[in-house]
Amino acid sequence: METFKHIVNTLADPRIYFILGVLGFFAMIFWMRQLTHPMVAIVALVVLVVFYAIGLQDENFRAIVGKPDNIPISMLFLLVGFFTWLSLRKAVANDRLKAEGAPTFEDTEAKGRTYAWPDLVYTEFICLILITVFLAAWSVTFEAPIEQPASTTKSPNPSKAPWYFLGLQEMLVYFDPWLAGVVLPSFIILGLMALPYIDPNPKGNGYYTFKERPFAIGLFLFGFLVLWVSLIVLGTFLRGPNWNFFGPFEPWDVHKLLPLTNVNLSEYIWVRFLHRAMPDHWFVRESFGILAVILYLALPPLILAKTVFRKLFVQMGLVRYSVMILLFLTMMSLPIKMLLRWTLNLKYIVAIHEHFFNI
Repeated sequence: METFKHIVNTLADPRIYFILGVLGFFAMIFWMRQLTHPMVAIVALVVLVVFYAIGLQDENFRAIVGKPDNIPISMLFLLVGFFTWLSLRKAVANDRLKAEGAPTFEDTEAKGRTYAWPDLVYTEFICLILITVFLAAWSVTFEAPIEQPASTTKSPNPSKAPWYFLGLQEMLVYFDPWLAGVVLPSFIILGLMALPYIDPNPKGNGYYTFKERPFAIGLFLFGFLVLWVSLIVLGTFLRGPNWNFFGPFEPWDVHKLLPLTNVNLSEYIWVRFLHRAMPDHWFVRESFGILAVILYLALPPLILAKTVFRKLFVQMGLVRYSVMILLFLTMMSLPIKMLLRWTLNLKYIVAIHEHFFNI
């Protein structure tokens, strides 16, 4: 049992956890047909139930997962996983039918449509009654997660935002508030919303598919599952006192303090590499970081247009491709910055404190 806990705590290290999440996402895409088999879903559900059954025997795991406001979050993650699996299963089935020249499931079901009244409304009314009974039983069984009255002399440790803002709170660790709270969320959300319209591919409207729109669907799933849901998991279950990382079976010790020597890129270059004092003028000091940001925004669009995204560039045209690649690079800056912080303790690429501008 202790070996099992140690393995889980090791895998919960943010670097390993995030890399495994990315690898798992690409495995889901490449082996979609095999992984959407019903037996895979049954095995995954059994493994999850066994994991929770074993975990709930541990006091630390039970204290985290058993919090009244964390129980519905676990259920939400289960639902996200189920509906992602279900949608991909339907996409695989439709892609097979399209390859055979047969109508999709949506086309077949359209022939047997029924009226909204009374069939749909009656079913929704029954669901309304069942959900009401469930919520009433829930409110009686579990206490409301109401903490002590707010005090100016004592702050909760850890002080966490609501679960739907934990992704933003996690982003604040790696970026300045103007980036993590305004620019990146706006670009990511607007980018995911605009992606189906930027992609000129007319296929895949009104039915589940993946092969007909792999780029748009794959990029959307990556942004939602890897860059949003995984951050909520990170902030909910793995962030503890003093905003340190804790494994699921590790006690939340308020005295745990990890020395983090976060270093800016300018200090890495001028002090540690060139062995020189930091220049006084901000432009000279941050010239390497500014150049790195410019190259990041300029070179990948050109390289990708000639290689991986060559077909997309022809289909989209210059304007649509430019919008798409800007949103794509902005979204990818989040995992890049996270890995740089976790591996090199790199704080800012550009740190212009004189003008409150940090990247």
